[in-house]
Amino acid sequence: MNRLIIFSFLLALAVTGNPTAAQRPNVIFLLTDDHRADALGVAGNPYIKTPHLDQMAKQGIRFKNAYVTTSICSVSRASILRGQYLSRHKIDDFVKNFTPEELSDTYPMLLKASGYKIGFIGKYGVGNNPPAHEFDFWACNKEGQPPYEYERPDGSKIHHTDSLAHGINQFLQKFGSQSPFCLSVSFKAPHELDGNPPTYPVQERYKDLYKDITIPQPETADPSYWNAFPDFFRTDQNIGRDRWKPLLSTPELHQQTVRDYYRLITGVDEVVGKLRKQLESLGIADNTVIIFMGDNGFALGEHGLEGKWFGFEESIRVPMIIYDPRRKKGSVEERIALNIDIAPTILNLAGLKAPRQMQGVDLLTKKPAGRNEFFYEHTFLGSPRLPKVEGVVRKDIKYMKFTEHNYEQLYDLKKDPLEKENLASDSRYAKQLMDLREEYLILKEQVK
Repeated sequence: MNRLIIFSFLLALAVTGNPTAAQRPNVIFLLTDDHRADALGVAGNPYIKTPHLDQMAKQGIRFKNAYVTTSICSVSRASILRGQYLSRHKIDDFVKNFTPEELSDTYPMLLKASGYKIGFIGKYGVGNNPPAHEFDFWACNKEGQPPYEYERPDGSKIHHTDSLAHGINQFLQKFGSQSPFCLSVSFKAPHELDGNPPTYPVQERYKDLYKDITIPQPETADPSYWNAFPDFFRTDQNIGRDRWKPLLSTPELHQQTVRDYYRLITGVDEVVGKLRKQLESLGIADNTVIIFMGDNGFALGEHGLEGKWFGFEESIRVPMIIYDPRRKKGSVEERIALNIDIAPTILNLAGLKAPRQMQGVDLLTKKPAGRNEFFYEHTFLGSPRLPKVEGVVRKDIKYMKFTEHNYEQLYDLKKDPLEKENLASDSRYAKQLMDLREEYLILKEQVK
């Protein structure tokens, strides 16, 4: 009788897909910094070389409409770890840390409590006191923005991307045979190196890559688009404009910056190739799920801007790939996916139920709840440096409101995917504007 009960229990687990401890997959989460959605070959970019990421996307699920709910490093990383909007997790700057209680509800700590070995490599990026002691393996620089070059004990230099490859190798050598494990890897690339002027330090071996190609400037780099902004936004104090000047303000600067940006991403792609090869050599590739995404998008001259923060498509759309070797067919997913979905998805892979305070959804559910829109919010700093903005994003239309100035933007993304014409004052869109204003207020309350 007892054997029958046990058999029935195991059969139920198999039917529901809830993995037993022996079946639980390893999970590797890879996060790039300032990586816009179209900066992958598989996304249709004819210039950038990302063969390993392209292959992984074709073998897995590529989320064509992946976004972040706040486009800035620290906030987005907090949203990823806790599966929550800024309005709920309250990490709204670069120095706030999770409380011990909040940390315990992040996906790494929930996995650790269930028996996973956990590691973190690279840029943690949340607060000024990262929880190194809570991880089984920790290889992060305490600085919020780590340097691109490190000096080794023998005096030689190593690029940050290559140091992450070394850390991945160390972790897998130590824990690769101790399934299950969850390794989070956070690249600095392709984030600029802050300075005066800001730069994009690339690995020596990639310095000549892309030198023979010409990357066209975006259509909305035309000065007329910058000049169409209202006075509170169209100021040299705007960080997006301030950083545009030394990096993108001439055709020559644009070529150099975009090439370097692409070179850094190709460096990341190389690490992904090495990672997958090591998983194969260790005999654990078939039970290791790899998730890849960017922490926010990035404008490379669109609308006369450099950077993220604002609600434009270049700023808030990111690449997202989930490769699960147990799923034999690759696909492209059209539904909206968000950074807040990463934590519940990882937890579900481990057979764990996401805490009710998480606001994301499991992206691998066979019959996912429909998501036709999401709330966007960016409240860090404020005018004139970074005017605060909130709004509603749908695949076909977008509403943004600069809350300090009561200035509205409305873009018909179906007809105008480059967001060239603000329709907020167009009488033909009066009803859509009214509807989105109402929806904005509803969503603003719901995300708290």
